[in-house]
Amino acid sequence: MAFRCQRDSYAREVRPAGGKPDAPSGCGGAGKRAPRGGGTELDSVPFTTTVVSCSPAELQTEGSNGKKEVLSGFHVVLEDTLLFPEGGGQPDDRGTINDISVLRVTRRGAQADHFTQTPLTPGTEVQVRVDWERRFDHMQQHSGQHLITAVADHLFGLKTTSWELGRLRSVIELDSPSVTAEQVAAIEQSVNEKIRDRLPVYVQELSLDDPGVEQVRGRGLPDDHAGPIRVVTIKSVDSNMCCGTHVSNLSDLQVIKILGSEKGKKNKTNVTFLAGNRVLKWMEKSHSTEKALTALLKCGAEDHVEAVKKLQNSSKLLQKNNLNLLRDLAVHIAHSLRNSPDWGGVVTLHRKEGDSEFMNIIANEIGSEETLLFLTVGEEKGAGLFLLAGPAEAVETLAPRVAEVLEGKGAGKKGRFQGKATKMSRRAEVQALLQDYVSTQSAEE
Repeated sequence: MAFRCQRDSYAREVRPAGGKPDAPSGCGGAGKRAPRGGGTELDSVPFTTTVVSCSPAELQTEGSNGKKEVLSGFHVVLEDTLLFPEGGGQPDDRGTINDISVLRVTRRGAQADHFTQTPLTPGTEVQVRVDWERRFDHMQQHSGQHLITAVADHLFGLKTTSWELGRLRSVIELDSPSVTAEQVAAIEQSVNEKIRDRLPVYVQELSLDDPGVEQVRGRGLPDDHAGPIRVVTIKSVDSNMCCGTHVSNLSDLQVIKILGSEKGKKNKTNVTFLAGNRVLKWMEKSHSTEKALTALLKCGAEDHVEAVKKLQNSSKLLQKNNLNLLRDLAVHIAHSLRNSPDWGGVVTLHRKEGDSEFMNIIANEIGSEETLLFLTVGEEKGAGLFLLAGPAEAVETLAPRVAEVLEGKGAGKKGRFQGKATKMSRRAEVQALLQDYVSTQSAEE
């Protein structure tokens, strides 16, 4: 069975009998929409769909915190639907049934399951609306993929093995270990020429025994496929088995931009592209970024790269100088601690600035095996780094307890233990722990 969304990808709304038909869209103007690529004027006829069944269901989704959540709801099956169920590399539509949000649409054999969180009564005539912005975006990307796939094959014999319609950009996997920049440029030029040629795109349904099936490109049918084979044809370019929604003329793609290629899995190459409105959004975002960089770097867009290179070189030099100063400071601090009248027993030091290397330089310079050295760097009450050095037996005994007090983790050997802490505010507790240990050891001696 072909759903209404497959018979007419431009249909936006289904109303109960007696309601007004869809608002026309596409090239037909404000009156009847002109037939597109051999299609019919379906939008000019009132269309009724009815709830066939409604059964309890669950939907696994990703919450705002990134964790998986399970929603309880219902699978609603309609006599026919405007909402495309995911398939053929294309995500599903979003929309409403009687103003009830549809959160997922999946195909089950010859029917589509609409997941809602409100039940609908079987036998009820309903109004269905599609999220048009999402639908048209998917139409542009899917038809764009067909066009790129056909041109890549025609020009260079590059076969498509799979594709993904992503949320921001789409990826075509080509059966080749590499694709040159020149090939990418030639493919992009050719597909945009065909868009400017305003080539029609039309859909046919063929029976399984139709001789024409042999001439159609495709990667096989689903195991549960039933009924005729749906074929999407770009005039004089390509014919391909496909269940997805498509534009009726390549002019509706507006433009295609291939962002580049990179090595994929199993000796394949991934080509990333944008089509239609995604190109405009990408340009808008790129232009905004360019304006922001111009303001920050105090130079024109043509000089951005050189300006950033200069900043990187300056930053590397400053980091090198800072590291040298920090090393010198660590040596100075080590000597000061060693020569302090308070030397011995337990020695502690905390600095906001520093790193593991800074603490290790101090420990190396001091080189004492009789004194417990507790060094920390980071925020006074936040997260940071710590190092415990001293007699090997003492460090081995105390280190796990120190990490526990600081609510951190670490590792070490041969009289030295270092790690990350989340509670630097508890340093005083660690110092008391070390003092108690030293006092106990002195008393036993």
